[in-house]
Amino acid sequence: MNHHRFAQTPPLGWNSWDCYGASVTEEEVRGNAEYMATHLKESGWQYIVVDIQWYEPGANSSMYRPFVELEMDEFSRLIPAVNRFPSVADGKGFKELSDYVHSLGLKFGIHIMRGIPRQAVHQNTPILNSVHTARDIAHPNSICPWNTDMYGIDASKEGAQAYYDSLFKLYAEWGVDYVKVDDIAASKLYNTHVDEIELIRKAIDHCGRDMVLSLSPGPAPLEFADTLRDNANMWRMTDDYWDQWELLYDMFDRCEKWSGLSGPGYWPDCDMLPLGHIGIRSVDGGGADRWTRFTKDEQVTMMTLWSIFRSPLMFGGELRDNDSWTLSLLTNKDMLELNQKGSHSRLLFREDNKVVWTANGPEDAVYVALFNIGEAHCEIEVSLEELGGDSSSIVKDVWSNEATSNKEKIQVTLAPHSSRLYKIT
Repeated sequence: MNHHRFAQTPPLGWNSWDCYGASVTEEEVRGNAEYMATHLKESGWQYIVVDIQWYEPGANSSMYRPFVELEMDEFSRLIPAVNRFPSVADGKGFKELSDYVHSLGLKFGIHIMRGIPRQAVHQNTPILNSVHTARDIAHPNSICPWNTDMYGIDASKEGAQAYYDSLFKLYAEWGVDYVKVDDIAASKLYNTHVDEIELIRKAIDHCGRDMVLSLSPGPAPLEFADTLRDNANMWRMTDDYWDQWELLYDMFDRCEKWSGLSGPGYWPDCDMLPLGHIGIRSVDGGGADRWTRFTKDEQVTMMTLWSIFRSPLMFGGELRDNDSWTLSLLTNKDMLELNQKGSHSRLLFREDNKVVWTANGPEDAVYVALFNIGEAHCEIEVSLEELGGDSSSIVKDVWSNEATSNKEKIQVTLAPHSSRLYKIT
C-alpha cells in the first residue's frame, strides 16, 4: 500500500481534545508545540493535532452547540474560525500555523468530521471543480448521532469524489501532515462508511502531500481489519478513552483481539493518553478541570500496554503543565524503543487477572510486560527460557532502570492495577 510509506512506526504526538474539547485556540496550539519541540522532539514526538470544530467560532468546551453557523468558504469547505486562530485571517487557513509548527521541526494535524456541512447542503453551495453542488452529493439520512455539523456523503453520486478531492487539496495547501477523520470507524462501517473511507483514501493519494490518515471513533469492527489497513494508517479500537480504570481494564481485551494485525504504516489505536492536566475545557469522561485520575501505578500500566502493543501514542493533557513524573513517562528510552522498534508483540498468557505480553526488540533484545489487572495483590512469574533468555541474561526494569542478572525466571508480586516492564539482553 502506497500510504504505508509513512507512519512506518506508531505516530507520537499531542491532541487538543482531552484538555480543550472543541475550543482550543491558536495560542494554546502554539504553546504546546513549543513545549514538544523543547522537551519531547528529541525522543521522537512530532505531531501537533488540532481536534474537532476549529471552524466553530463559539465553541467553548467539549459540549457541541447544535446547528450553529460554522465558518465555511465558497466551495462548501469548512475553514478555521478567525476569532480563535488569528493567523487564518484573509483566507490563509491553517497555513501560517502549520508553517510555525514545521519551523519547530514538528508535523501538523487536524481533525475533520466525515461528510459535508449541513449548512452547505441547506445553502446548496458549489463544489470546487465540479458542476455539482453540496445538495447533489449529500446523504441526509447519514448523520452523526453526537454532532450536528455534517451530513454524510453518498459515494455513488457524481461530485462526491470531487468534494473530498477539494478538501484534501486545501489541506495540502495548508501543509497538513495528519488528518483524524471522525464518525467513520465504528460499527456504522457495516453500512456506507467504507465508501467514504475509500473516497478519502483516493483524495489523499491525489492531493500531492503525504498525510497520515487516522480513523475514529471505535470500536472498529475486527472483520474489517483488511479494509482499514488498505485505506488508513491508524484506526481506533475503542470509543473515547478516559482516565477511568474500567476503560483501561477493557483495553486488555481489545489489544488481545487486535494482536498481530498491525505493521509498518498501519496501526490499531488504543486512543489518547489522558495524562497530566486534562479536562480544562472538557466535560467528557465524567470530569472537569483536573489532573489525571489514574494512579501512578495505573499510568505506568497504561504506558506499558500501549507501548508493548505498539499503539500510536497521542498525549491528551496540557503539555506546558507537565510535572517531572509525567514527562518521564513520555521520554523513557526503552519504552519508546519498544513502541517504535519492537516486533512480534503478542500475549504470552492470561490467567485470571495475571496478564503477560512479550515482544522482540532491536539487537536480539526481548521485552516482557507483567500486569495485575485485578483488585488484590498477586504473584506473577515467567521463565527466562520461554522468553529466549537464560541465567546469563541481563534483566532491566524499564521504568526503574534497575538491572539484575543470574536469574532463571522473573518473579514479582504486583499490587492491584500495577505492572512491570522488563528488557532482557
